[in-house]
Amino acid sequence: QVQLVESGGGLVQPGGSLRLSCAISGSIFSINSLHWYRQAPGKQRELVAVINNSGSTNYADSVKGRFTISRDNAENTMYLQMNSLKPEDTTVYYCSTDWISRSRTLLRSWGQGTQVTVSP
Repeated sequence: QVQLVESGGGLVQPGGSLRLSCAISGSIFSINSLHWYRQAPGKQRELVAVINNSGSTNYADSVKGRFTISRDNAENTMYLQMNSLKPEDTTVYYCSTDWISRSRTLLRSWGQGTQVTVSP
């Protein structure tokens, strides 16, 4: 099993910034990729950003140029730096990882989510 715990959410004004953190722990053979998702009530979960184990990143068009995903392998932590926040960014953000078990099975684990609210 692996565990992911998000932190850093909160209330921010439009145009402001937040940095989300996700601490990862557990028995992992290797990590294939790390992800940030968001899901508003009544809507599908949206992939926001991805970083793979080589450091390559991809972003949703809606956040490109404003959000940055990163990782600290030594601390087993991933981050989402969010700048120029807009009201439409308001929702719950989730971190996840695609990881490989000792049996060489590719699995996905999720954090519990952290609320981000962008409002005057």
